[in-house]
Amino acid sequence: MEEEKLEFRGGWGMAFIPLAIFFVFCVLLFLVFLSYDMHALAMGGFLGLIIGGLFVKNYSAYWKSVFSGIASTNSVTIIVILFIIGMFSQMMKDSNASEGFVWLAQRMNLTGGTFVAFVFFSCCVISTATGSSIGTMFAAYPIFFTAGTVLGANPAFLAGAITSGCIFGDNLAPISDTTIASAATQQFKNGEPADIAGVVASRFRYSLVAGLIAIVLFALLGGGGEIASDIETMGDPLRLVMLIPVVGLLYTAVKTRDLFKAITVGLVVGTITGLASGIFSLESLFASSGELGNHVSGFLPTGVSSMMSTVTLVISVFGIMGVLEAAGAIDRMVAAILKSSLAKTDRGTELAITIGSCVTCMIFGGVTSAAILTFGPVVNEIGSRKGLHPYRRANLLDGFVNTIPVVLPFLSVFVFISVALSGLDPVSIAKGMIYPVILFFVLLFAVLSGWGRQHE
Repeated sequence: MEEEKLEFRGGWGMAFIPLAIFFVFCVLLFLVFLSYDMHALAMGGFLGLIIGGLFVKNYSAYWKSVFSGIASTNSVTIIVILFIIGMFSQMMKDSNASEGFVWLAQRMNLTGGTFVAFVFFSCCVISTATGSSIGTMFAAYPIFFTAGTVLGANPAFLAGAITSGCIFGDNLAPISDTTIASAATQQFKNGEPADIAGVVASRFRYSLVAGLIAIVLFALLGGGGEIASDIETMGDPLRLVMLIPVVGLLYTAVKTRDLFKAITVGLVVGTITGLASGIFSLESLFASSGELGNHVSGFLPTGVSSMMSTVTLVISVFGIMGVLEAAGAIDRMVAAILKSSLAKTDRGTELAITIGSCVTCMIFGGVTSAAILTFGPVVNEIGSRKGLHPYRRANLLDGFVNTIPVVLPFLSVFVFISVALSGLDPVSIAKGMIYPVILFFVLLFAVLSGWGRQHE
């Protein structure tokens, strides 16, 4: 039996009221009050949900849709990952592993923009090897971001380089969940899904062009920060031993495809390595004075508490997404695309795929895999009608969800995580994410010009 859609007084468009109010608070907080408090931003989301409920016909069903969105697999997974990775991230910060990279960068004469370009390239390689954008972010931020800030890198472009490099691999890696999902949802005429090898080989041209442009821009724009006056005394090669848990995390992620297992390995190996090398003491893990009402310290409790504001924001955003999904916003968008005049030509069909992919990913808060799995069957339907090759459809689908939607400072989970790991505000993070923006224009050029277009 088909689930009944959530109905609003004034029509289904009223389902966007919570999202609209959330955007208003985003503008007020970031642009008017110049506040980057994630708790306050989450408040805007929850107020939007409260006000949106005044226009719904079935109040009980409305809040059930909110709970459904919050309790979705994507939401809960992100929340749990944030808490667990918070401990690993704090461990890497407290170990001062960045001092090892400061020492290494000095030997290679990398400062400012050249270091930012190096970071982007490194994250591209790591994320392509692991197929995990989120996992690479958690491993890279504690090392590269702290090191870059004392080497004269612009913090916004440095954070953007890390996140951009992670997105590069998520889009291109054969073992990435988005690559697998985009290939699996696009079928040949005989019903067979597109093979991953062919999909990756055909999309490499777009990633390479965007990546080369991005690395040049990162080198040109990534400097301008202040190089620490005492940088000569900051480098410590001993701290490079803390790369061992990072390698353990990445290796486990590749071999098992299980991020939770990978983080566990990284945390355990990092703790043992830190204690054995003398970088950590037992108090570095967990410490308490034992006095009534005292605050515990150590990277384990601090790591969890550092993620609370981001988790609160994620909960509010996924609550809003639950309302939009229950109201049938995505289904109506799909129907509109299929009926539009765009779907009558190859270029128009690809533009419809462009718009639909981006909007769907925005609705899902930048969770690219969920957007691909949701909109993929629609792309398969409208693309196959025009005879577009499954490789082409998969590349446009996976490509566009990794562009503008992942950059939006108020909705993207990539921005939320980057904020939590860097301490920068969402707008600054978004400004520094050069690669996804360049990839958008590269793919848009491919759509408008027909570059790389194939027919089955």
